[in-house]
Amino acid sequence: MTADTVEIDGLQGWVGRSESARDLVTASALAGLSAALDRADPYPAPGTAALPGAHWLFFHPHARQSELDITGHSSSGEFLPPAPLPRRMWAGGRLRFHRPLRVGQAIERVSTIRDITVKQGRSGMLVFVLVHHAITGPDGLAVEEEHDIVYREAAGPDEKPRPPQMAPDGAVWTRTVAPDASLLFRFSALTFNASRIHYDYRYVTEVEGYPGLIVNARMVAIMLLAMCRTERPDDALTGFDFRFMRPLFDTAPFTLAGRVGDDAATASLWAANAEGHLSMTAEARFG
Repeated sequence: MTADTVEIDGLQGWVGRSESARDLVTASALAGLSAALDRADPYPAPGTAALPGAHWLFFHPHARQSELDITGHSSSGEFLPPAPLPRRMWAGGRLRFHRPLRVGQAIERVSTIRDITVKQGRSGMLVFVLVHHAITGPDGLAVEEEHDIVYREAAGPDEKPRPPQMAPDGAVWTRTVAPDASLLFRFSALTFNASRIHYDYRYVTEVEGYPGLIVNARMVAIMLLAMCRTERPDDALTGFDFRFMRPLFDTAPFTLAGRVGDDAATASLWAANAEGHLSMTAEARFG
């Protein structure tokens, strides 16, 4: 497949498209997230502030079962562009926290497609989609997110992963996570995520060609955000930029790590696999 075979003009017609969704911040969703993260948080009372990143527990798409394609994604969505590539991945994003979401609040998310780019990568055609989300509650804007999505061609028999990058030295905060199937299932259930790469071992190994179940990138990002809350409980988190670099699998533990920046208003964070190869990098900002 080449750039000429992707209907670029048709995809560009989706730029500017918006949709809105409404939801309610519930104690049960936040308690489920704490349990999945192995945190000893008390059951959230009304008005309790949610962990940063907990907005990903809400605004689930509710495609009917018959509308899911072979990957577990909706085959009839009307918001994201119909990129003719089978693999969809979360590439990273940028978060801005204006005020916390709280238990009992009615919230709304307005999502807008800001940009679509088609490129030829080393493993084939790539389509990048930039989506902006604005989440508001009773007190106004709470969270802004720029969400990077990448569509890729199906894995070929000769496809090789890109060379790994080693994690940096000097971590001050560390945690080891064993991503077994029960953890991956619980997070997929919390986010109503039917993507088969996170729970269907036969599909992910035989069809997608990976060595095991893939750890959800949003879960890794939330774990890094939770690390910020644990290590700097008195500092308000105002921003979090993260980039997903290579998958983590359920075949081995991975490490979460971080350290405070030189100005103390930032922190560098990362996740690395058992070989020390970077999977995610992030920068947190405090105000």
